[in-house]
Amino acid sequence: MKISTKGRYGLRILIDLATHDPEKPRLLKDIAQSQLVSEKYLSRLVLDLRRAKLIRSVRGSKGGFYLARSPETITLLEILETMEGPISVVGCATSPGKCNRRTPCPMRNVWQRLNDDIREVTGKITLEDILDSYRTQSAEEGFWDYCI
Repeated sequence: MKISTKGRYGLRILIDLATHDPEKPRLLKDIAQSQLVSEKYLSRLVLDLRRAKLIRSVRGSKGGFYLARSPETITLLEILETMEGPISVVGCATSPGKCNRRTPCPMRNVWQRLNDDIREVTGKITLEDILDSYRTQSAEEGFWDYCI
């Protein structure tokens, strides 16, 4: 399984929002500038994040984006599946009917177990956990910068 830029940048948007004042909305251009990512590309990603109710937007001169929920309630699994779709290491792990093998596949149970383990681990990691790790690392290294 490879996480695309869509998944990584979706996570970066959420981290950006979580590391700024929750009382002040973040403009998309400010997020794009701080993340060194095209504003046009991010504008497509925030639509998915909004639909999943991970972020909310406010229109107007004082508008922008906020986290819709607290970081401790947002899981990495939820973020990745919002941006990438359902996690599946191989197609048959989640949809056995996709496999054209007529005999039982000796690997299907392995792929299913691996898929379940990935979902379990990413379901336990919250955005707050990621932020705590980031803050600890940044404090140890003496600077606040990140790359995902």
